[in-house]
Amino acid sequence: MRIALHTKVREDHIDDYEAAHREVPKELTDAIRAAGATSWTIWRSSTDLFHVLECDDYARLLAELESLPVNIAWQARMAELLDVVHDYSADGAAAGLPVVWEL
Repeated sequence: MRIALHTKVREDHIDDYEAAHREVPKELTDAIRAAGATSWTIWRSSTDLFHVLECDDYARLLAELESLPVNIAWQARMAELLDVVHDYSADGAAAGLPVVWEL
């Protein structure tokens, strides 16, 4: 399945956000893959962040990551950088953007 997400980085933390993503902990990327993700890409336009995630089951991926210490630490770090923080674990698959058109 493919999931699209939208978040916003705080304008004063764009460089910090990009720097953090150059050094995502291997333990976290391994856990994301083990939870069923095959790809995750983030694009930035000004402060808007657009994510496209491909995985077997988004709700399962979130559930598997939710209590992992490395993910908890990462989410705390992202909470410092993002303008609007979404609790994807609480929102589940409903957090994804609805498809409007597809070729």
